[in-house]
Amino acid sequence: MLGRKSKEEKNNEENILNQDLKTEKIPEMTNTNNWMEEYEGQLAIDVYQTGNEIVIKAPVAGVKPDDIDISINDDMVTVRGERKQEKEIKQEDFYCQECYWGAFSRSVILPVNVASEKAKATFKDGILTINLPKASLARAKKIRVKSV
Repeated sequence: MLGRKSKEEKNNEENILNQDLKTEKIPEMTNTNNWMEEYEGQLAIDVYQTGNEIVIKAPVAGVKPDDIDISINDDMVTVRGERKQEKEIKQEDFYCQECYWGAFSRSVILPVNVASEKAKATFKDGILTINLPKASLARAKKIRVKSV
């Protein structure tokens, strides 16, 4: 009898399939919220130059200007801040959580020397803009060699 299976063969196959389909209960994920308390987020930035300055732009929606710290050190700019959540929400109440809440920072090495004392920062529509005037480079001076 080609192509026909006995009842015993069918029952055996069915039992094997049922065993394969049994799944172990997946353990619940442990609360992963604690690692976020120690983690510092990285701020997204755009850096570009114009003829006379370096410009850094960063979206910092939800952050008050007073909660942003900008430091210019030699050839590097560092922006630090914190985005605070208005109220505590239980982890199990989230359907989706993509926004970063907490401390953030970003450092960028500048491509040219800047006049840090003339730097300005503005905040408009959730965008932080830092304008760093390029330092005027010392002009090359030619010296004439005199024979003595």
